[in-house]
Amino acid sequence: MGWFEIISLTIAGFLAGFINTLAGGGSVISLAMLMFLGLPATVANGTNRIAIAIQTFTATASFRHQKVLDTKKGFWLAVPAAIGSLLGAWIAVDINEEIFEKAVAIVMLFMLFAILYNPEKWIKEQKHLIEKKITIWQVLLFFVIGIYGGFIHVGIGYFLLAAIVLSAGYELVKANAIKVLIVLLYTPFTLVVFILNGSVNWTYGLVMTVGNVLGAFIAARMAVSRGASFVKWVIVAVILVTSAHLFDLIDFSKMMHNLK
Repeated sequence: MGWFEIISLTIAGFLAGFINTLAGGGSVISLAMLMFLGLPATVANGTNRIAIAIQTFTATASFRHQKVLDTKKGFWLAVPAAIGSLLGAWIAVDINEEIFEKAVAIVMLFMLFAILYNPEKWIKEQKHLIEKKITIWQVLLFFVIGIYGGFIHVGIGYFLLAAIVLSAGYELVKANAIKVLIVLLYTPFTLVVFILNGSVNWTYGLVMTVGNVLGAFIAARMAVSRGASFVKWVIVAVILVTSAHLFDLIDFSKMMHNLK
């Protein structure tokens, strides 16, 4: 591995870790970089899970240290997501991802509309929902989200944030903390599936992890210091860019090729 690969993976990892922690969709950048450097889509998908696992551990520790993480509620929401992620990861080993990417882009745009149409719901806590016990509908919801997370992961942050804010009542900073905890708890299971199927490049994955960890640490600190309103506008911006990529309006692989 040369310096170009090391620098490219580190920068892509930093951007992915920063964006994933504050919003979601950062894996668009990391996956594009891994495939640009020659990894098949399935191997890139598996390799990306290495950095995600350590990135979310860093972000979770930072959120917990800053006392914005509801560990108990997050854990019980993570259980159905982890079970679903195993099914999604097995599907991901063989299936084509293009149709799912377009579906994600459409859902993201609906989420963008919801954020801009009723921003107060995303910024202010709804204590009556926070205090409620987890329902069977939430279990099913997070199980389905887990399937998608195990399958491709791109955009999983948006689905988790929407579910945590709208069904559990947390504002965006605390929802982000629960989101990274859920991803942390299910990612090792999906990583094992990819490892068993020979779909992980450890060298690329560990190099990218360095950038992911740094990006996640900075983003977690900024989320708490800047507040929910700042996180909201980061999410709006990232949704627009990610949707443009998934609709083939922006080609990150081509952009990186031009920079080489």
